[in-house]
Amino acid sequence: MEKFSGKIWVLGDDIDTDIIIPTEYLALKTVNDMAPYAFSPLRPELAGQIKEGDIIVAGKNFGCGSSREQAPEIIKALGVKCVIAKSFARIFFRNSINNGLLLIENAQLRDVVSEGDQVTVTLNQSIEHNGNQYEIAALPQNLMDIINAGGLVKAMRKLNGLD
Repeated sequence: MEKFSGKIWVLGDDIDTDIIIPTEYLALKTVNDMAPYAFSPLRPELAGQIKEGDIIVAGKNFGCGSSREQAPEIIKALGVKCVIAKSFARIFFRNSINNGLLLIENAQLRDVVSEGDQVTVTLNQSIEHNGNQYEIAALPQNLMDIINAGGLVKAMRKLNGLD
């Protein structure tokens, strides 16, 4: 079972795709060009502070708003290992899977963590924080295959023997 740990960044409820990446930055050429502006309406400094392997922990309805695929792509480009939230907007959830970004639902974690804490995730089993275990639901294998491949296009290329 895959296990990983990371420093957490804490966000609230209803973090919409306009907060994740404001519309005015969508005209930039690449996702990497857009990434420094992630979360800028809420916390302009945040994108520059996130490091490879960090984890975002948020409240309910993370990723609500528009269906822009750049939102999960930018979170992934920042190096975020996964997003743990009380709940996710449905279209954001699927766009994240399709782009290879791991999302984990957990109703309790957001209320007991502080920014900068470390959590350890045992994939499809639990999250550990300060000696406490929080159960998580397992994602179906077909979705894990997509995430592990780095996204839907890469998974289909692999499945069809193109890579």
